[in-house]
Order: sequence, then C-alpha cells, then structure tokens
Amino acid sequence: MTEPRSPVVAGAFYPDDGAALAAAVEASFLSPRGPGRLPTHKRAPSRSVRAIVVPHAGYVFSGPIAARAYERVAADAPAQSILVLGVDHYGLGPLAALSARPWLTPLGTVPSDPDLVEALTKGPITVDERAHRREHSIEVQLPFLQYTEPVPVVVPLQIRTESFDTLAEVAEVVREAIRGRDVLLVASTDFSHYIPAETAKRLDGLALDRIVARDAKGLYETVRSHDISMCGLAPTTVLLAALSEEPLTARSLGWGHSGEAEPMTDVVGYGAVVLESPLP
Repeated sequence: MTEPRSPVVAGAFYPDDGAALAAAVEASFLSPRGPGRLPTHKRAPSRSVRAIVVPHAGYVFSGPIAARAYERVAADAPAQSILVLGVDHYGLGPLAALSARPWLTPLGTVPSDPDLVEALTKGPITVDERAHRREHSIEVQLPFLQYTEPVPVVVPLQIRTESFDTLAEVAEVVREAIRGRDVLLVASTDFSHYIPAETAKRLDGLALDRIVARDAKGLYETVRSHDISMCGLAPTTVLLAALSEEPLTARSLGWGHSGEAEPMTDVVGYGAVVLESPLP
C-alpha cells in the first residue's frame, strides 16, 4: 500500500489533534465572519456546485471565509472525486505537480482517485510527490472536505505561476480529464498580502470581479497589471479556464481579512466564490 503523505502544517495552521481539529472546523462555520451556523444534515439529491475558490491561511484567520464556500458544498450531493488546485509557494516542483498518494490529516486518511490521476497525467502535468512535501495550500482544504463529505476522494494538483498561455495548457488537460466526470474543483488562494485593509479590499475586489465574471485571462491580467499579491493566481486561472465552456454561474460568497481575527496594521485578504450550475 502506498504510504500516505503526512501533514506538514498540523499544529500550526490548524490543530494536530483530531477532536480539536473538528472543533476548529466547526468554529469556522459558527463564526460571525463565516456562515454563522453548521452545515445542514440534509443534502440535495443532486449536485449543482462545480467549483469553489477558497483561502488557505491558518483557520483562525481564513477558516470562516472558507466555510462560506464549504457550506454550499455540504448542501449538495457528494462528488465522486475532488480536484484541489493549489499553489507552489516554495518552487519545489515542476509547472504542474500531481500527487497520486492518499493524504493524511488528524481526521484520518484521504484516498486518491487513480483514474483521475491517470487522466490528468498528460502534457505539462506530471506526478511529483516531492513538490508537495512542504506545501500547505492543498493540505488545509482537506479537513474541511473530511468534515463536509462522507468519504472525500481527492487528487491534489499544485501549479506554479507562469504565463497565461502556459496556464491555459494546464487548463486544457484539466478540462479534458474532468469531461464527463463528477468532479468538484477547488482552487486554493489567498488574495492581497500584508497591506492596509482598505487597499486590500479595493485590489481584491478587482480580482474577485474577474473571477465572478469567469474571465480567466482578465483575472490574470488584472492581478499582473495592478500588482495584486494573490498567491493562488495560477490555480484560480486554471480553474476558470478549464470550466470556461460549461454553463455555470459564479457568485462571491464574501471577502474578509486577517485583521478581523486579531488587530494588525497590514492584512491578508481572503475571498470565497462558488461556481454552480443554474437551478432547474
């Protein structure tokens, strides 16, 4: 059996004890900065949510904003597989690095989907486990998925920021790999880093507008031209480009910043977005 990938930010970004971690996830849902309630126990018979965009900082800072999107996921029928698109903060891997292993969190083991891994391993996307050894942007999403989904089956894909055309090549592989599959996509990103809250709100609003417009190239160009320190530009661009042909509606579920959790002069911005099929 393949050895699971062990968590690297348990005890830092979130608790390293299972019971404490479950409580931290619930606290994110219950927070007035989040939904303010726990997810429903009644799930829809079908699934309308195709993708979410969520932050990946420590739970005390960004957990409530992420919970706004995960509340929508919890209300839908579970997806067969989940593709989590993460950031390459450390530059340890190739352009687009898959993990084919199960991942471990204090809540247990998250299995992988070998068929989806195989479908994604084409062109610029390769399996590279070493690229994931320090990265947190995907890891911090897993406890939320373990809380909201009965048995989440997850494929992690870490993407380095490159030119838009290069990211579009990654997106094309993703588009073909998920075609006809029941896959929930998750793009993991924080927005502006360490600037005054009002400036972060203005700049992040520009980026969120392009995400809600489902404008992959517009997002890329907006972030570049306004020098927005959005670390997950690559995974979010790939998500938007991969889903560009699908009849989806995107809406913002809210924005917040780290200064709402504790006083600080310069903040990090967080946003939550859902992309869903129109209701019948």
